[in-house]
Amino acid sequence: MIMNTQEKTYITATELSEQLGISVGQSYKIIRELNAELKKQGYITVAGKCPRRYIEKKWYGFGNAKEN
Repeated sequence: MIMNTQEKTYITATELSEQLGISVGQSYKIIRELNAELKKQGYITVAGKCPRRYIEKKWYGFGNAKEN
């Protein structure tokens, strides 16, 4: 599988803070909460990063958030 470097799989707290206009600390808090949800579902998580698609799904309502 060749990964497109233009579209990274994970978003960092710094990138999230810039996109949402919030502090980096608040971004880390959001990422920790989302990673806890993913871990509960059996996924492997990376501290300080979260899959972009999961953040989009949870934040912007793509898909049904109640699925999780």
